[in-house]
Amino acid sequence: MNWQGFRERFAVWREDRSDTGSDSKLAKVVLMVVAVYLVIAVFVGLYWSAMPAQFPVQENAIVMAERSKQSVAVGSTTTAALIQVVSTMLEKPGGFQSNDVMPPGLWLDNIKNWEYGVLIQSRDLTRALRESFSRSQSQSKEDVDLGKAEPSLNFSSDSWAIPASESEYKAALQHLNRYLLRLEDTGNSGSQFYARSDNLRYWLAIVESRLGSLSQRLSASVGKRSLNTDLAGDSAAQQSTSAPGELEIKTPWTEIDDVYYESRGAAWALLHFLRAIEVDFYEVLKKKNALVSLQQIIRELEATQQTVFSPMILNGSGFGILANHSLVMASYISRTNTAIIELRDLLSQG
Repeated sequence: MNWQGFRERFAVWREDRSDTGSDSKLAKVVLMVVAVYLVIAVFVGLYWSAMPAQFPVQENAIVMAERSKQSVAVGSTTTAALIQVVSTMLEKPGGFQSNDVMPPGLWLDNIKNWEYGVLIQSRDLTRALRESFSRSQSQSKEDVDLGKAEPSLNFSSDSWAIPASESEYKAALQHLNRYLLRLEDTGNSGSQFYARSDNLRYWLAIVESRLGSLSQRLSASVGKRSLNTDLAGDSAAQQSTSAPGELEIKTPWTEIDDVYYESRGAAWALLHFLRAIEVDFYEVLKKKNALVSLQQIIRELEATQQTVFSPMILNGSGFGILANHSLVMASYISRTNTAIIELRDLLSQG
């Protein structure tokens, strides 16, 4: 018997077993680290998913003015509210999460949709500041900082690098802060905020369009058949492609919570903007006897921020056993939209 050959083969076998054991231990360590990371990510995700609290818009404007050793001017409250809303979106627990590519931010679609709702309303107000509030007439020159803030804030929300979405939104905040500083500088007449009824109607028209879309998407959670009224009211109207006379409108069940939280974020941002508008446009609203109308809109939006006690957004049928959170939100959004239409009518009256 060749003992020498046997010992050599036995030594090789032991070496292979040793290597396999090392690989097995390494694999166990890696799996344990990943498991611990995922458990921690779950608890961190719960913390990051908390919706930010509301803030007082008048006190916020005063604090910003005192920080820059200025005094509050017409338009300060609205501009400061916009700055604080965008800052809150970026600086809340977990920061801006819409462009996250790693857990837990990768999983948190509810807060991402909340961010998107806030972002859309912030973009719309920045556009109104640039095109209407800061200009005396359509032929006047636009504010240089607002002209840079709007495109920065309209940057894609899912870019995580080169450049990251946050860097563009922070650049927009810098320009908005510069505009606010010049607005509150009594020696600078080049920066203005015109609190006029036509300017307010311009922005409210944008808000009306956004809320109308959200209301329809929320209501479509239960699905319904609707007649096509796209060309109603004009016998000569045409459209690019043909469409059926009756449509089935239903939000996919996978998107129901997405639409709900987008609406909640939009309402949160709009709530602050309208409170600021009440301050800056007080005299205009008082003259038009429209203060109560605006206050009722604010009250409707406050109802959208009530605590959701259910662990998930329910989608019961309209008159079924289970609640339908989307329909409840649609009710508040729809009533807000109707009230805004009525407010625009009041502001258009002489």
